Amino acid sequence: MSQYPTRRDEKRRDIQIIHIAKQQLGMDDAAYRAMLWAVARVKSSTELNFVGRHNVIDHLKKCGFKVTAGKNAGKPSPAPAADKSPLAGKIRALLIALDNKPDAYADGMARKMFGVERAWWCTPQQLGKIVAALNYSPARKNKPIPSPLTGGGVACAARTKEEREGRRIAAGNPPASPLRGEREGLGLPKKVGEPE
Repeated sequence: MSQYPTRRDEKRRDIQIIHIAKQQLGMDDAAYRAMLWAVARVKSSTELNFVGRHNVIDHLKKCGFKVTAGKNAGKPSPAPAADKSPLAGKIRALLIALDNKPDAYADGMARKMFGVERAWWCTPQQLGKIVAALNYSPARKNKPIPSPLTGGGVACAARTKEEREGRRIAAGNPPASPLRGEREGLGLPKKVGEPE
């Protein structure tokens, strides 16, 4: 399951939790259906909406159901091979720069781009494409990205407005609007009625 599950995935997961709780509590079918009717006014768990599913899960927890984590929950991703290590470090740095995204985000990209379950199972060429895709996102949003040259510093994905204006003035072009910049320093004529 990706980091951002769809509504259908959430519904499937919630129904699985309800059925696991039913088994854990040893409920027979009649008691289970009576509980569904009493809590959510439905005859089957497939008829439950979002609120109904969560009400049923909360009721089952009150009855003694204990939610346990999956077999891989909390385990770190496997370490990449030595030839992929520099790219893996770059991917992790980019994930941190993108609002601290988890490794599962890169796994989802690998799954979507190449059909590979884990990012670290990709070839070095595929990892390079993931790095390019991760670089693309902050460039669109004008966010800083980790610089490979400074070893942890940041390089700007796009110039700021002030830098663009400074370069335009240095090239001898006036700013985009006469209201920007100091008129005297640019050698522009004074406006009518402007004090001298």
